[in-house]
Amino acid sequence: MPKIYSVLLPFTLLFLLSCAKKEKKTEAQQLNYLAENYVRLGLTIGQYDADFVDAYYGPDSLKPAISKSNIFPKDSLLNLVTELRSSLKNSIEKLNDSSKVRARWMSQQLLAFDRRIRIYSGEFKTFDEESKELFGISAPVYPEEHYKLLLDTLNQLLPGKGTVQDRFQNLANRFIIPENKLDTIFKTTIAEARKSTKAYYSLPETETFTIEYVKDKPWSGYNWYKGNYTSLIQINTDTRIFIERAIDVGSHESYPGHHVYNMLLEKNLYQDKGWVEISLYPLFSPQSFIAEGSANYGIDLVFPGDKKIRFAKEKLLPLAGLDTTFIGIYFKSLAIRGKLNYARNEAARGIVNQTMNDQQALDWLMNYCLYNQETALKSISFIKKYRSYVINYNYGQDLVRNYIELNEKDPKKRWEVFGKLLSNPVLPEKLLIK
Repeated sequence: MPKIYSVLLPFTLLFLLSCAKKEKKTEAQQLNYLAENYVRLGLTIGQYDADFVDAYYGPDSLKPAISKSNIFPKDSLLNLVTELRSSLKNSIEKLNDSSKVRARWMSQQLLAFDRRIRIYSGEFKTFDEESKELFGISAPVYPEEHYKLLLDTLNQLLPGKGTVQDRFQNLANRFIIPENKLDTIFKTTIAEARKSTKAYYSLPETETFTIEYVKDKPWSGYNWYKGNYTSLIQINTDTRIFIERAIDVGSHESYPGHHVYNMLLEKNLYQDKGWVEISLYPLFSPQSFIAEGSANYGIDLVFPGDKKIRFAKEKLLPLAGLDTTFIGIYFKSLAIRGKLNYARNEAARGIVNQTMNDQQALDWLMNYCLYNQETALKSISFIKKYRSYVINYNYGQDLVRNYIELNEKDPKKRWEVFGKLLSNPVLPEKLLIK
């Protein structure tokens, strides 16, 4: 215990000192003190939980001293979360509207801190309880019959004989990108997505990214935002990559996905307004519901209507050396399969709640998500690591879509609503338009 105390004491003192000075500071200064402690706390958790901090580009002065203890100080961290949430709550009534938004956003993020600390310590709740505390929302549950009806629709569309699963895989296998063509396909896709995005947004002149191809990861792609409008995009090549995944993952990680999302937050809130809390992106938080949902919806913004299929047919497939026959039927099938995405939530719900074993989850994913075995196994490894995080992709996308398209009917003007969503500290509950 002495080691834990010595590690956390400097941070605790900073927190208490900042609170003690509140009465002598302006409202903005008080909130900034709390925001700095929010960042310090998140970075301290990240010293132990390697998956906690997705990005940080704030001042070095907020980084905690390197811990020399391997013992996770669960109780001390939980107490700090409680104290900081209490200070924010006490401050809210005294703040102006803009500052209230900041305080409420940080308070909700801190609730996720609390739950993640407990998960890291082996203290679990049900899938839906966990997702509510981590991401501020829980996803709908659909009965098995819902997925069966979608498969019946797909059964009428797919050519050939055999099961829906086999016929879909036979069709999909026509559009696997050769490994030596991956870099060309991804860079071509990202260039197209960037061109479309820049038609609507003025991006920082210095913005840039690099792309790497990696293996032995549970995810298909990842954006590591480095600050100063720079990203490292990694593409996992453990499994075969289909033509539509190159479009989806490429855009999701870059334009107008994670790269743009992080840039707009950094530029508009951290750089222009000095909101230091934005410089910390905790992965397991409501922020990820907005990040993943917007990144998935953004694919449809840059490839609206039939643009995706035309881009694949006229540009990507020839570059990959693949036949374009059946591409139309394939993309119609993909549209139906997209509605099956919630079946992945059920596999995750089963694994987290321990109502499904690995084999049952594998069968479910192959039957209802139409994954091949290697993709299903990769999905299970993702679920075991990231747990309820899966809801951010499908439910996040649906709520972002509903929010934007109900607020703006003109497809071109939706970019403006989308940009505001990406440039502000939005909580998932705001997307629940009734």
